[in-house]
Amino acid sequence: MNRALAIAALLLTCAVGSIFAQRGGTVNPFQGNAGAVHDGEGLYSQHCTGCHGPDGSAGEIGPAIVSGERTDFGAADAQVFNTIKNGVPGTPMSPQKLSDEEIWKITAYIHALRGTAIDNPLPGEVAHGEQIFWGKGQCGNCHMLGGKGGLTAPDLNNIAGTRKASTIVDALTKEQHREYASGGAHLKSLPPMGSYLPVHVTTADGKVINGILLNQDGYSLQVIGNDQRLRSFDRAKLRRVDIEPKSLMPTDYDKRLTSGEFKDLLAFLTRQGTKPPSPASGGPLRGDDQ
Repeated sequence: MNRALAIAALLLTCAVGSIFAQRGGTVNPFQGNAGAVHDGEGLYSQHCTGCHGPDGSAGEIGPAIVSGERTDFGAADAQVFNTIKNGVPGTPMSPQKLSDEEIWKITAYIHALRGTAIDNPLPGEVAHGEQIFWGKGQCGNCHMLGGKGGLTAPDLNNIAGTRKASTIVDALTKEQHREYASGGAHLKSLPPMGSYLPVHVTTADGKVINGILLNQDGYSLQVIGNDQRLRSFDRAKLRRVDIEPKSLMPTDYDKRLTSGEFKDLLAFLTRQGTKPPSPASGGPLRGDDQ
């Protein structure tokens, strides 16, 4: 083979390898594409819901597909593709007669189901959202973020790394909302809020300390007072403890803010977090390459 043919062959090999990496390797060409995720949702509803449930948290036949640890899904895109395309021998999961493009779109949708907000941030002007957070929204009066802010509400430094975007929206717009378990599975019950509730502590000498409940057990409780000081109390030495059932967190931000301001605030919040390191590839993607 002369030099020109050798170079041509090398270029062709690289090109084929690149196409395989994008379409048949470990990288989903539709990852993060909102339109493809929407298409994938439709395909999932048509082909997968009957076995795995509408939200991927298990059905009557198939197991949960969004109940694993969040850090699993970096490799799982390849595994999901391979499972859909080739099936799982010895189980009801048979190879699906879908194109690679359709399978990748379903995979993108499943990835979105599993991922938290940092993996699927909402659109908007992030810089303006930050201004809303510290300004008109008054979020920083209670929440700590980036080393500044209040202490009477949960720290938000990794809010997008631990919550789904839809849950962040719900927290700002609904008095009661369900969160998601590890991996994105929707909890079937609505657990009561156990901390960051208004509390009024009356000491043995009749002094009343008002603040926010941070933590409690059968013997003690920790309270952040309205003066931002952390206090710990021995229950046996208190006259009474009154805990209000409703959080002070406003749940009407979609009305307090304009639609544009609310959108930008969400764009900012859904980017406050840290992505975990991507795990190694999940192995061969196509069954005929194994």
